[in-house]
Amino acid sequence: MSTSHLLLCFFVIFVARVISDPDPLQDYCVAAPQGAHTIFVNGAPCINPANAEPSHFTTSALSKSGNTAANPLGFNVTLTNIRNLPGMNTLGLTMARVDIAGNGLVPPHTHPRASEVTILVKGSLLVGFVDTTNRLFTQQLREGDSFVFPKGLIHFLYNLDSKAPALAISGLTSQNPGAQLASSATFTTKPSIPDDILKKAFQINGQDVSRIRKNLGG
Repeated sequence: MSTSHLLLCFFVIFVARVISDPDPLQDYCVAAPQGAHTIFVNGAPCINPANAEPSHFTTSALSKSGNTAANPLGFNVTLTNIRNLPGMNTLGLTMARVDIAGNGLVPPHTHPRASEVTILVKGSLLVGFVDTTNRLFTQQLREGDSFVFPKGLIHFLYNLDSKAPALAISGLTSQNPGAQLASSATFTTKPSIPDDILKKAFQINGQDVSRIRKNLGG
């Protein structure tokens, strides 16, 4: 390969890395018609840096236990966001407090815009994720243990103790990681996914579809 070709290849790679699109912070961003006056941004507008205060960079949002009793699966997730921690805007991270009751379950779900690292603060958890070859990676965590969930892959957290609650703290690599429960995303959509599709996909009958929808509140 000639020197000119090498330089051209280097330039193309460099430009692609430098001007690649930023990761989206919402599920979609529909283009506004030309001349539209309403403006949406990928994130949130910034205040004048001269007006920044220490309070913008601290929060007590994760200091209180979440109400796991209000959730039939026995879990509660409390997130930092730009409302309770405005200084996190544009930093590409989120923190979460995960409270799980005895035998509670954070069901299989994904974060389409983030990887996640979880540290178990109290209790005993069984955690795991499934890769794109359907291989399950699972581990029982003790207090102080950490586990990483790769971006976009289905994962879960289950409290092995039938009585004692568990507490975990997670960090996610997006300002708005998103969360999609596999069961709800399949059976409680509005409008509903046609029954014939669900019956064929899960090898179940129409009564099963109706029962699962009802159980999930769909």
